Amino acid sequence: MARFELKLPKMGESVAEATITNWLKQVGDKIEADEAVLEVATDKVDSELPSEVSGILVEQLFGKDDLVQVGQTIAIIETEVDSVSATPKQEIVVPAEVAAIEKTIEVAKESVASPTSFSDSEKFFSPLVKNIAKEEGISLAELENISGSGKDGRVTKEDILNYIKTKSSVTPIAIEAPKPVAQPPVISSPQPVTISLNGGDEIIEMDRMRKLIAGYMVASVQTSAHVQSFIEVDVTNIVKWRDKVKTTFEKREGEKLTYTPIFMEAVAKALKDYPMMNISVDGETIIKRKNINLGMAAALPNGNLIVPVIKNADQLNLVGMAKAVNDLGGRAKLGKLKPDDTQGGTYTVTNVGTFGSVFGTPIINQPQVGILALGAIRKVPAVIETPEGDFIGIRQKMFLSHSYDHRVVDGALGGSFVKRVAEYLEGFDVDRNF
Repeated sequence: MARFELKLPKMGESVAEATITNWLKQVGDKIEADEAVLEVATDKVDSELPSEVSGILVEQLFGKDDLVQVGQTIAIIETEVDSVSATPKQEIVVPAEVAAIEKTIEVAKESVASPTSFSDSEKFFSPLVKNIAKEEGISLAELENISGSGKDGRVTKEDILNYIKTKSSVTPIAIEAPKPVAQPPVISSPQPVTISLNGGDEIIEMDRMRKLIAGYMVASVQTSAHVQSFIEVDVTNIVKWRDKVKTTFEKREGEKLTYTPIFMEAVAKALKDYPMMNISVDGETIIKRKNINLGMAAALPNGNLIVPVIKNADQLNLVGMAKAVNDLGGRAKLGKLKPDDTQGGTYTVTNVGTFGSVFGTPIINQPQVGILALGAIRKVPAVIETPEGDFIGIRQKMFLSHSYDHRVVDGALGGSFVKRVAEYLEGFDVDRNF
């Protein structure tokens, strides 16, 4: 028999830890190779962790909801193959120096926590004076500096009461500290609000992902100076072209053609034209991203949000973009995304029009500096300019809502970028092939 250590593997770029959400196998259960043993979750996706060997689960080193670091051993599997190498479990030895330091810290904590004893002083103080000093929070050093009027300079009741009266009547002089230069204001955390409940109210605990999303949204608003630009786009040509080719497209490519890949294609082109929208902020430095990786915000069946990423989106044609959008969107709904699928985004697009919204003001996905919201496509009356004159016609229009980080993106850049996206959409070639 041999013991195999099941470790938490690398879960993707910049993922250093994961939370155990469920044990699929219990101690004593038989496990086949590649069979899932437990479910883990990173800050973005949930994944099943399979066993590399066949055997019996003999030990679970972590419980549900425990946080595990990449490379840590999660479980022990007993196998029948002697050649399986297992790292012996090392006993943690605490050196004598560490124990001594810990003892010193404990003694220091106790000495700080307990008030200084007045018996340590070489001067004599009556029990009454000591009690008054303790009640008024007077330290031993202060008590020793009080001039006593009693015999041999002893501090009397009147002396300490006079000291307390004098101390309380002194108005401290406020010394104005030098003001920091060009420092951003500190945003204090909001105080929790007490909510009153009645008998008909229902208390619902946030799930893990909702808590993470809430934290990300608050942090983004506190980090970035959000500014929005809006522009209305005529997408009549795109609607007509899609209606004309969507059946042929699906038969030939085996994929449904939605509007999303068409919009993603335009965004990728605009990012190539305006590379300073494809950046990240790290403290006081700007990182200009080499690759254009588009995040596409997707709503999950449980109402939560996830942002899978289309890597190197500018290098994909429309067919490739459609396949990537459908693949990521489908796996997101089924909960089959891998950690790498949500990493490395440089700019994000969210389709608020899916739920009927005309436009929105999305929150930036940190550390990116921009996010584009796609509004619902609507039939609206519009002025159409022709060589023969202007007339009113029915057009298919939508709003693009661009949120950007005003710390590093000014209105000229933010507005020009979303205008360029609109130009690509309005200039769509109705005679193009896939």
